[in-house]
Amino acid sequence: MFILLLQTIWLFISELAGKDLDFAVIIKFLTYATPRLIPMVLPLTILLTSIMIFGNFAENYEFAAMKSSGISLQRAMRTLAVFIFFVGIGAFLFSNTVIPSSERKFVNLRKNIVKVKPAMVITPNQFNDLGDINIRVSEKYGDNDQFLKDVIIHKKGARLGNFTVIKATDGELQGSIDSDLITLILNDGNYYEEVQPKSPKKKKKLPFAKTHFKQYALNIDLSSLDNVDMDAQQYSKGYNMLNVNGLREQIDTLSIQVNDEINATEDDVNRRNGFKELNRNLKIDTLKKATKDTLDLIEDRFNTKQKSQIYNLAFSNADGVIRRIQTAKRSLEVKKRALNKYEMSLHDKYALGIACVLLFFVGAPLGAIIRKGGLGLPIVIGVVLFLTYHFIGIFAKNGAEEGGVPPFVGSWLSTFIIFPLSIFLTYRATRDRGLASFDIVVQPIRDFFNKRSNKKDRINSSSIDQEINIEIGQNTLVEVEKDRTNFKENSSLVFTLFLLLLIVNIVITLISKDAGGNKTMLLVFNGLGGVSYLTFFIKSYFNLKNFYTKLKGLINEPSLILFLILGIPLFPIVYFFYNNRVNKDLKKIR
Repeated sequence: MFILLLQTIWLFISELAGKDLDFAVIIKFLTYATPRLIPMVLPLTILLTSIMIFGNFAENYEFAAMKSSGISLQRAMRTLAVFIFFVGIGAFLFSNTVIPSSERKFVNLRKNIVKVKPAMVITPNQFNDLGDINIRVSEKYGDNDQFLKDVIIHKKGARLGNFTVIKATDGELQGSIDSDLITLILNDGNYYEEVQPKSPKKKKKLPFAKTHFKQYALNIDLSSLDNVDMDAQQYSKGYNMLNVNGLREQIDTLSIQVNDEINATEDDVNRRNGFKELNRNLKIDTLKKATKDTLDLIEDRFNTKQKSQIYNLAFSNADGVIRRIQTAKRSLEVKKRALNKYEMSLHDKYALGIACVLLFFVGAPLGAIIRKGGLGLPIVIGVVLFLTYHFIGIFAKNGAEEGGVPPFVGSWLSTFIIFPLSIFLTYRATRDRGLASFDIVVQPIRDFFNKRSNKKDRINSSSIDQEINIEIGQNTLVEVEKDRTNFKENSSLVFTLFLLLLIVNIVITLISKDAGGNKTMLLVFNGLGGVSYLTFFIKSYFNLKNFYTKLKGLINEPSLILFLILGIPLFPIVYFFYNNRVNKDLKKIR
């Protein structure tokens, strides 16, 4: 939580620094920013703590003691499961009440902080709203960033539209603390103004005025910004600022607007083309057959000038219809994107509580299976699982926002994926089974690779066993079994990571539409997963090497170079073969 809060401070530090804000305002800022982190922090906390606690119990044989006393794993999880159920309900209530309120206050506080020092609003390479102008600069420099380079200004006026543009090579902001005016000195530029005559004929000529200046002073009135109320709330309709009831009302409103836009576009297109007038006052002689098509009739009845006018009119009407449809399409895309955001925000409130419960049933049995507590392996497994859950949710929401998948799927996809995983892990843990059993798949592969070697082993097994049992000591046997156990655990984890990375990449590739954003997220996920994959792959290699080093000269050692070459790209094949080989070689020395 603290790390994510620091990330929030780093993200918005430019809005806080250098604005002479009170300490109370900064505390408000951080307080309002904290609840938005709960949907990420709470599921991660539940997953990590459940893995660590139950892994610690299993590592210290607490579950063995419980089972000897007649307490099953289900009974041990029962109280915590009830507690997590109420935590899930609390998470829903929190996301429905506290988060919308804090988000509304957070957004409005940011807007009000921006008004304290308008000069800080000017961000390079984008248009910034400053008083009665919109200003864009390519660079700010100087001790107080008062010097501006490549200035473009759009002045606001009484008329709706952009009619006045000022461009300058550079500029300087000047002002004093006691003054309500800030002066922008522009150097070496041009002043453009579009003239709007009343006569329609003159409007067609698109008249404008252009003036070149060496220096131009523009005064900006800041008197309205003297008394900024930090608690003022002007923005309250954002999709993350509403509770369930507010979201449903907004969804209904946007749905009506989308339907009205579609109907209005359809009526407008029909009116432009006159489709509704086609069947009016139309008399059809069913006995008379048309001998000429429409173009032939135009050729016969009208002269060249009239035909040109008819064709131009038809082209103009068609072009107008196309433009109208394109405009409506862009408008509908914006409204549908907003509608998708509101629908996903509604589903997210329910999905958060369900995810908390399911992640507990993923973490608790997983900790009991891996039998590792503390801050080592459980942290790695928990973070990898959560990143998978989180990234799938992000990719699904990106696809849903663009309309690639329904908003319901975008919000619930990651939860749907961990649901069968929670059932599977709970089932395996309650029956004292390992993380996975691949005997159905592995057995045919084992038979294929070991068909010849098994015949030879059956002939010489007794003599080999006697020879090895004589030459190997008890201490060496214990160390060999330890290496075999470590190899099995690490290789199983590598196998799981391999399948996880493969499945996530396939799923994200299928559901994603935004190639740019998803490519970055995939790189981050594959980078983190790849580091974990290589780490445990190397550990499993050294476990395997130590195993056969202690048995050197006693049994035939398989090729470890093959393990390295095929292991990284084709680990499932290596996993099945070498685990089977290690188990078989271990039986020879027992």
